[in-house]
Amino acid sequence: MKIFTLLLMLLIANCGYSLNPLIKLIPYPQELKLTGNNFAVNSGYKIKADKALKDVVPYLKTLVSDWDNLPGSKADKKAKMRTISLVLDESVLNGPEAYRLSVTNKGIVIRSNSARGCFYGIQTLSQLVVNDGKTVSLPSVEINDYPNFSWRSYMLDESRHFFGKEFVLQLLDELAELKINKFHWHLTDDQGWRIEIKKYPELTRIGAFRKGTQMRGGNKEISDIPHGGFYTQKEIREVIQYAGARNIEVIPEIEMPGHSSAAIAAYPWLGIMGKLTEVPARFGKLEDSYNVADPRVIQFLHDVLDEVCELFPSEVIHIGGDEVLFAAWTESAVMQAYMKKNNLGSPADCQIQFTNEISNYLAKKGKRMMGWNEIMGKNIHSFNNAAEYNVNTPLSKGTIVHFWKGDIGMITDAAQKGYSIVNSLHSETYLAYDYYLTLKRMYNFSPVPEGLKDEFKKNIIGVGCQMWTEWTPTFKDVEYKTFPRVAAIAEVAWSGKRDYDGFLSRLKEKAKEWTTKGINFPAEEIK
Repeated sequence: MKIFTLLLMLLIANCGYSLNPLIKLIPYPQELKLTGNNFAVNSGYKIKADKALKDVVPYLKTLVSDWDNLPGSKADKKAKMRTISLVLDESVLNGPEAYRLSVTNKGIVIRSNSARGCFYGIQTLSQLVVNDGKTVSLPSVEINDYPNFSWRSYMLDESRHFFGKEFVLQLLDELAELKINKFHWHLTDDQGWRIEIKKYPELTRIGAFRKGTQMRGGNKEISDIPHGGFYTQKEIREVIQYAGARNIEVIPEIEMPGHSSAAIAAYPWLGIMGKLTEVPARFGKLEDSYNVADPRVIQFLHDVLDEVCELFPSEVIHIGGDEVLFAAWTESAVMQAYMKKNNLGSPADCQIQFTNEISNYLAKKGKRMMGWNEIMGKNIHSFNNAAEYNVNTPLSKGTIVHFWKGDIGMITDAAQKGYSIVNSLHSETYLAYDYYLTLKRMYNFSPVPEGLKDEFKKNIIGVGCQMWTEWTPTFKDVEYKTFPRVAAIAEVAWSGKRDYDGFLSRLKEKAKEWTTKGINFPAEEIK
């Protein structure tokens, strides 16, 4: 009977997850084999780790401690003490996040060529535990795992609504469990400036607060409830440290040249139109932008980026660059004279030149610039006209293009030109959209365009999901839109496998954990 059971389990392991009720992993690993029966976790564990892996040992200790406290866990003093070993192993290929995990009743071994990979091995081990209330057990498995994409991001917009450090830290815990490795932090926009810049204190004294907020949808009514808040540099360092310990790189987004009304309200000389007197309460595409023809404005942006680069150890700085309304530039005599002087044939050329200047400045500081795909000079909106996109200026090749809107041919063209691309097509990845953007649709999203030649596929470096917060004013609102869909994107980004029925089965187990933690999510989406 034991032999029959073992053969059945091995057969199940080779037939895909949906037939295996024991393995509840999200994201699902690249390779997994069951090698024997489940065994009880009842004898405690000692931990051995190579010195280079000491930073991840606390997570393993916490995990083992949690096992001891689970209902059904019993210490067996007569049983031989098992060992969990963390091993630095250069033979583990497929990048620094790859790992191998071996789980048997004799012991557990996690191997990787870096601490990052071992951290993910621990995250996987934590999900393997089976607890039926009577017995805590682990399956005997061999796992060889690595990510499909190096960029796996979640974006939180805190300009439209500010949530604060405690919520962000809780969110980071959940992202780490799903092997999300980038926290894209949208810190500035028209409706609020959320990062302390010491050289320009008015950015937070004025720019971080507004008198009210536009009501839901197309309603033009403005509430009279003030809203605001910002992060001190000390708080930002705390978030960065917390994220880094969970293998998450924090990518700040400082919007320019558009979506800059909060900054212009704080320092009116930054803008072109001279009309803005306070931080806007309404959402949408606002008219004014930075006056990029003014050397004082360029110096301001350099000063801001100096402090941002000092704060954030990330290789990448996101500068936004989306939805610039060119009317303010075309109607400005100063901007028209600047464009003529610099032989810029269109406003789009002007934006690309400005973007390249910022890219070069960041490169001198050892940083790489990222921006939404408008920075390539393509017209993807109806509010600007074709004449404004007579582009002759190429975008700097070192730029990471964050694709969110436009014909899929644009992403193919950018990949063929050698740009690194994160694919966050809005119709497939925007969490702010209601659940007509279904869980299944997000799960079936492919970041690599169909028909892209193999030689260019390497330029699609990853995928992100975005939580814009115009209509999500509370923590619970954000959670409701984020979960469970972030789990779908996490699996797309990590494993690239497609087994929706199996995913749903695993997600039901994850949902039990979210419920225990008090996370708000639409249970009806997990059917």
